[in-house]
Amino acid sequence: MRIDILTLFPDTVSAVLHESIIGRAVKKGAVEVNCVQIRDYTENKQNQVDDYPYGGGFGCVMMAQPLKSCLDAVVSSAPEGLRRRVIYMSPQGRPYNQETAKRLKRDYDHLVLVCGHYEGVDERFIEQCVDEEISLGDFVLTGGEIAAMAVADSVCRLVPGVLSDEACYTGESHWDGLLEYPQYTRPETWEGRSVPEVLLRGDHARVERWRRKQQFKRTREKRPDLYEKLTLSDPEDRKLLQELEKEAARTPLTEPLSCRPAAEEDLPALMEIVKDAQASLKKHRVDQWQDGYPREENLRFDMARGECFVLLHGAEIAGFFTLSTREEPSYAAITDGKWTEGLPCCVLHRAAVAKKYRGGELSAFLMHCVEEQARLYGLRCIRTDTHKKNKPMQTLLRENGYRYRGNILVQVNDGHDPARQGYEKIVKR
Repeated sequence: MRIDILTLFPDTVSAVLHESIIGRAVKKGAVEVNCVQIRDYTENKQNQVDDYPYGGGFGCVMMAQPLKSCLDAVVSSAPEGLRRRVIYMSPQGRPYNQETAKRLKRDYDHLVLVCGHYEGVDERFIEQCVDEEISLGDFVLTGGEIAAMAVADSVCRLVPGVLSDEACYTGESHWDGLLEYPQYTRPETWEGRSVPEVLLRGDHARVERWRRKQQFKRTREKRPDLYEKLTLSDPEDRKLLQELEKEAARTPLTEPLSCRPAAEEDLPALMEIVKDAQASLKKHRVDQWQDGYPREENLRFDMARGECFVLLHGAEIAGFFTLSTREEPSYAAITDGKWTEGLPCCVLHRAAVAKKYRGGELSAFLMHCVEEQARLYGLRCIRTDTHKKNKPMQTLLRENGYRYRGNILVQVNDGHDPARQGYEKIVKR
């Protein structure tokens, strides 16, 4: 790919395009970028490139002759047989986007980008020499240089050898009509904000699924115009969209989230959450939290030991959990696997969020609070269990870094299925 930029400020443009990734690509010959001074092709002693407009008006207009002479020189210096496109950077052009960048890279070997200045260029040059006009958007710049650099950069990075791998640009914003997923780097926690747990576990399939879902979510929130244009054929993509639609229907979190020890006066709100959770489990035929369990006395017992905590959305009680430092006797008889040995553990027992927040960000906040409380206990291991049919809880645990360890039997009430799956998480210091 060869790109020639016709400009009155070649040094400025060249300084930008010969640095960083594009600069390195130029040095190794993956692309060729030339910035040509239009003023060198004037035909008067003053090197005049502009003059007053016919019919009057403000400012001056760039003359056709220097532009045409400059273009002719560029064309004559280029190898024969190149697929060439002359583009005038103009606020009257079609808005530029990633599809245009892909088209220019695919269909042409030589791009000539013409940068106007002052009040524009003589219309006769456009009519005779320009193949296409491109605009960065519905606003006006002093000249076409910024637009030309944007076009050059976006096209060059699609050329093989400029970036290390094709995936460097196919996964970015706008490649397939979506915005890019969020990115994180060290440290793992910065000013109280942590990297999503899914990115820390090394499960590449889950990471890819999370990233794809984030692309849909970000596009819907930030660029609804792009979101409305999506046409999807992949069944997994359609499934992700269905999940997002369900999440969007949930009550949004508009107030600060916090966590504190539960108190006696919280019991009515906690039991309402328990009641809704019991109904949901029964509806989905999950034999867990039935026959009135957990009861008020269970939560009072947890409170008395300082092990029950409530989640607040603003001033509203939105969820709770019990984190015990006592060993769970039934966990010792784990089968089909084993617990991590040699680490003191705490046990996550009763946990739920209010119905209107279920399955959303509050659930992730609950898991975050559990981990923070474990750190306050000075413990590095969290264990818990859930029914084998409780798929939402299993998903929540996996998404937050818990690993399945084996099967256990937890007898709560006679006549109910005691089969549970054991999960464990090792907490980083």
